[in-house]
Amino acid sequence: MMINEMKNKRFSGVTMEDWQRKAEQSLKGKTVDSLATNTYESIILKPLYSGENRNGSQSQYPGQPDFRRGINPLGMAANGWHIAQKITYTDQQDLRNKLEDSLKKGQTAVSFDVSKHVDKSLPFILDGIYDRYPFCINAKDGQSHFLNELLNLSGSRNENVTGYVGMDPVARLAETGKLPIKLESAYKNWAELIEKTDQMLPNLKTVLIDTIPVHNSGGNAVQELAVALATGSYHIQQLLENGINLEKILEKIVIKMAVGANFFMEVAKLRAARLLWLKVAEAFGAGPESGRAIIAAETSTFTKTVYDPYVNILRSGNEAFAAVLGGVQYLHVNPYNDPEDSPNSLAERIARNTQLLLKEESYLNKVADPAGGSWYIEHLTDELAQKAWEMFLEIDEKNGIAAVLRSGWLQEKVADVNRKRQEDIFMRKQSIIGTNVYANLQDVPLRPKAGFSIHDDGRAAEMITPLKKSRLAEPYEALRKRAGKIEAAQGAKALVGLICLGVLKEYKGRADFVAGFLAPAGVHSHRSTPIDSIDDVYPFIEETAFSHYCLCGSNERYSSEVIETARLLKGRYPKLKLYLAGLPEGTEREEWRRAGIDEFIHMRSNCYATLSAMLTEMEANDNEG
Repeated sequence: MMINEMKNKRFSGVTMEDWQRKAEQSLKGKTVDSLATNTYESIILKPLYSGENRNGSQSQYPGQPDFRRGINPLGMAANGWHIAQKITYTDQQDLRNKLEDSLKKGQTAVSFDVSKHVDKSLPFILDGIYDRYPFCINAKDGQSHFLNELLNLSGSRNENVTGYVGMDPVARLAETGKLPIKLESAYKNWAELIEKTDQMLPNLKTVLIDTIPVHNSGGNAVQELAVALATGSYHIQQLLENGINLEKILEKIVIKMAVGANFFMEVAKLRAARLLWLKVAEAFGAGPESGRAIIAAETSTFTKTVYDPYVNILRSGNEAFAAVLGGVQYLHVNPYNDPEDSPNSLAERIARNTQLLLKEESYLNKVADPAGGSWYIEHLTDELAQKAWEMFLEIDEKNGIAAVLRSGWLQEKVADVNRKRQEDIFMRKQSIIGTNVYANLQDVPLRPKAGFSIHDDGRAAEMITPLKKSRLAEPYEALRKRAGKIEAAQGAKALVGLICLGVLKEYKGRADFVAGFLAPAGVHSHRSTPIDSIDDVYPFIEETAFSHYCLCGSNERYSSEVIETARLLKGRYPKLKLYLAGLPEGTEREEWRRAGIDEFIHMRSNCYATLSAMLTEMEANDNEG
């Protein structure tokens, strides 16, 4: 073929129907629609997306409304994002040392939790730092003290102090369940602090919209976005009533979000947050330039585990990648030991280096909008935005964010989603690597923090039911703890005997499955030698003397002889708890149960419920002993 012919050669057009037919050839009779999945946001994820899924109203370039592609024309290529690792510390000297060290090793923003004894030490801690690096601090109840000390440190108007030292009174109420004064009254003092700080530190932002309590209580992306819009609207209304003009309020706002495990959903969530915030700003009468959302993000604590903790490095890496593709301005990556209290310098270094790797080795700071042009992400962004706007309007119809928190409506909506998440991990429809699947019985777990505690200072003019902070893996971790107590009490591990029927190829698959099924609760399995008849089973049971056994074999062997084996075993050992690996047809199950099978272990089993009941029986046996 000559060069001119090659230049003029065109591929034949391919329609969506062509793609579907080709896909269905590989599915052997199933339809493409059978691959669709439903999310916790009630969004149907399709297996194929094309240009037909584009929304014609979306912005075509970064830096242009609706800002889904970013608030800067060159995006990450010009502005990047701030590495804002939250520094843990024991005292003021430790914080100063760690700040200096982190800033030398790639950190680009000042971030730490505010404590009362640090407030008075700010001149020492921040000397030579406070006006060279931006702040990234959710000061919570300590904001007033912190900002007053920062104003004293500055001494005069200083435009070099940037970033944010913010708080969100709505989030504090949702997180702790109480405020020392009524929520509406808190805005008067807050407005005075915001204006006072703006006079001397005009480029420092002081107003947060914090949706992390919703995320860490198991809420979904639609709820996070809707709460962000409702909270932001409430901030604007209250601060307007207290004399701050609209442009100044919008200039001071930072949206703070957590980034979870569903990669594409999280990318779309951050993009949707920008286009929705523009709609809110415009609804109040502001121009597009005032509707550029500044987003600070941190990787999720909800997704982290105390078992197989090094997998948390991978989880945080995935979440950080999504945050950068979503276009955040500030990012904190949780260390792999985040569930425990004690700082770990190695974990903190790995977390910081995760961001440096994304920036320096993955070159995410070299492109304007890495996610731009993906039909899937664009369509998902639109769907999230539409659903979040609908929920925002529903909150507004119920008299706003304060009202739905006081009534408990929002808490129940978030709890409903978390219950669905729990059901899915119980059934293992959702995997938590190293916890409910691929659990390692030799793991040494992290030492988790005590339950989320609220400081009680005796003053509470406003009280509600707080959002319930949790981690998704906690129910299974509680099972492991129970198994540990059984081992401590009995001097032996929690064990289930596997009765391996036939030759290796007949029982191995199901025996492996049962062993993996038991491990999330810290229950060990002990396999028999290959067994051909009931006479071989008795010595195994007599030798091991466990309270629980599981029959493992092929369907063919089950149908030929195992029902009789189960009947004989239950006849000789009536207190024995007997399981069968696999799920017989419905008509056969009653026959198996009459023969003595107490429970079936299979792919559709409720893993958590089965294991919890098993441990309860083992605990009862221990008490009887």
